[in-house]
Amino acid sequence: MKKAFVDYRKAREIAETYPTPFYLYDEEGIRETVRNLYKAFSWNEGYREYFAIKATPNPSILRILKEEGCGVDCSSDVELSLAEACGFSGSEIMFSSNDTPDEEYVFANRLHGIINLDDFSNIEEVSEILGVLPKTMSLRFNPGGYFSIGNTIMDNPEEAKYGMTEAQILEGYRILKDRGVEHFGIHAFLASNTISNDYYPELARQLFSLVVKIKEECGISLEFVNLSGGVGIPYRPEQEATDIFLIGEKVREVYEEILVKNGLGHIRLCSELGRYVLGPHGALITKVLHFKNTYRHYAGVDACASNLMRPAIYDAYHHITVLGKEDAKETEVYDVVGSLCENNDKFAKGRELPKLEKGDLLFIHDTGAHGFAMGYNYNGKLWSSELLLQKDGTVKMIRRAEKDTDYFATLDIDEGLSKYLQIRK
Repeated sequence: MKKAFVDYRKAREIAETYPTPFYLYDEEGIRETVRNLYKAFSWNEGYREYFAIKATPNPSILRILKEEGCGVDCSSDVELSLAEACGFSGSEIMFSSNDTPDEEYVFANRLHGIINLDDFSNIEEVSEILGVLPKTMSLRFNPGGYFSIGNTIMDNPEEAKYGMTEAQILEGYRILKDRGVEHFGIHAFLASNTISNDYYPELARQLFSLVVKIKEECGISLEFVNLSGGVGIPYRPEQEATDIFLIGEKVREVYEEILVKNGLGHIRLCSELGRYVLGPHGALITKVLHFKNTYRHYAGVDACASNLMRPAIYDAYHHITVLGKEDAKETEVYDVVGSLCENNDKFAKGRELPKLEKGDLLFIHDTGAHGFAMGYNYNGKLWSSELLLQKDGTVKMIRRAEKDTDYFATLDIDEGLSKYLQIRK
């Protein structure tokens, strides 16, 4: 079974200072996961994890990852600003975006980040925008069709809006070389949140084979291959976790079989494993407020889909631990719901849990990535605080809870509302 990284006593102590709901991140767990990731790929000199800022855009988290040797993956000017504010620059930044405004290319170039182009037409656009192309650039590959491992279809890249065809990739590198680019990389993302130890090795096989073809047909030896994300986490307790050391070893075998054999053993590997790195080390902690019995047994909590939207939009499973009742029998069946005026505002449906009482604290697991970051203000719901459980056991607030004045801030152009808010202050 999944185990919460705080117990009832600690959670209750935190809640006395920081009202629920709140996000809590485990610093020790984050650091351990990153260190194991680097150990798993230590055979590859120059390997780097580019943490996807979009997964958890908090400077305190990003600084922890920087200390552990990570770079960052950015996809917007705001994410680039956050990266710059946290001290990332140059090759520590991978800028992978799509449908990109001109000024964002200019910003990424000013930071000397690695620009990873999503579309063939971007080559001409960036040439015009920047005048002189950066010495290092990357292209994003989409093989089309279905991506499968054995007889199992993992995803359908042909439906994805990202990346270039093989023909576009080959022609793209020729153009970049002619325009003065000297250092080249390739990037691909073919499946999301896989819990198979074979995903990364199979992706690597496809990319490495293409890298050899690029060398043969374009006369270009790439310098890095970005395997991107896709290595997932076991959201359900019965699922077996991926083995990052086994994955690293399987990728090494393919690396030696294809790249080393073809004189490309210098190539550095990169990853963007935001969910793998942060997902298990964040939790949404919420308090039970109400019960309702109609055709189902509902437990209402003080969080809602505005705090965690994955269950609402993906029907995603997140395990729930009732803190202080970890050993109690799961005798009741609940829909755990928030207060939004939407029927999909449910953290769990038909979930077996111990008998709940008002005031119980629920620990919603695996929300460290793509949790808080996907929040919104529908129904006037305000964003919660984010807290960091530090290595010494103390708790630090790393984002305060939103106030109604924050919600109304962009309406300061409305004279009547401005006067009302001033009176309230």
